[in-house]
Amino acid sequence: MSINEITDRVASLGNAWEQFKQINDARLNEIERKGNADPLYNEHLNNISMALDNYKSRLDTIETVYNRPLLGDDINIKSTASHSEYSKAFRNYLRKGMDGGLEALQTKALSVGSDPDGGYLVTPHMSSKIVQSIFETSPMRQLASVETISSDALELIDDHDQAAAGWTSETGAITETSSPTLAKRNIPTHELYAQPKATQKLVDDSAIDIESWLSGKIADIFSRKENTAFVSGSGVGQPRGILTYASGTNWGQIQQVTSGSSGAVTADAIINLFYSLKDTYSKRANFLMNRTVVQSVRLLKQATTNQYMWQPGLAAGAPDTLMGIPVHMAADMPVAASNSLSIAVGDFQAAYQIVDRKGINILRDPFTEKPFVKFYATKRVGGDVVNFEAIKLMKLA
Repeated sequence: MSINEITDRVASLGNAWEQFKQINDARLNEIERKGNADPLYNEHLNNISMALDNYKSRLDTIETVYNRPLLGDDINIKSTASHSEYSKAFRNYLRKGMDGGLEALQTKALSVGSDPDGGYLVTPHMSSKIVQSIFETSPMRQLASVETISSDALELIDDHDQAAAGWTSETGAITETSSPTLAKRNIPTHELYAQPKATQKLVDDSAIDIESWLSGKIADIFSRKENTAFVSGSGVGQPRGILTYASGTNWGQIQQVTSGSSGAVTADAIINLFYSLKDTYSKRANFLMNRTVVQSVRLLKQATTNQYMWQPGLAAGAPDTLMGIPVHMAADMPVAASNSLSIAVGDFQAAYQIVDRKGINILRDPFTEKPFVKFYATKRVGGDVVNFEAIKLMKLA
């Protein structure tokens, strides 16, 4: 894509936003004069809002392609020659089911052991494609901390209170400070699977890049399942989501700030929500919400300045902002409804920990659902809140 095309799309986004503001201002003026507004205003606003999302999505795609580094899942290659041999054998396994000597080649080429439940590690190239695709479609992965491990759980030390500190001179006595409350905690990884299937004819077609096809299918399924779990997962057999904790300000609870209007977002509530964060976390804060909630937020103005609180990111890679704070959309966040927890704000890197176990395994199954060939892919992933002060939720009540 040329610079001129990028410039045109940025200009289109800016023009759409100006048009949105003009129509909404006209709607608000009509409400002031008549007590209600022509329904056509809402129809126009919805159409422009969808156009804004479309323009922004295209700009973000450009930024993703050109600027993001290629990610991997830390599978170390022991030998370039062995890795090349393994990659060739792995492609034969995917297409023809030939696995003779594949396990020995895997051990020779890669530094991650085989899956005791069967299957073989995907090649580092294929793994990187899957990991990269999941990252690009997962708002929580882009915001949270991510740790890759080789065991089944990440062990952490919870420091519920901060240790006290004091001043002293070179020769002065040091007064003993209070000790923090420490507790050991594990974030386990859970098995996530995908089971795409294809006809034998497609698998045999040499014109089709079977690794790329499988990578796309697996990444799409993994991403959708992960996104749901990081937001609303129960923590039983899956990661625990940010919306599943009790409301409160104690450790193990996440504070919920009410909107003051059942099922609706208000400007004052947005302000109150953001300022409920401590300064330490507000500096790296991000908003997370469903795109339908974003549509409502775009209409909000600050009462004192009469300025719109939401602003589009008018550059490739620049996020939309609310009160100057980046806004990220997550399909798994609740839509606006009575008592829904529809908006989260916080320093997600401090608040939420995602844990990946090294390696993605695939088991080829040509027997159980003929004439299709099924590919049973598995990876292990965990996630949980690790700092309850660093995130706040808005309850529409």
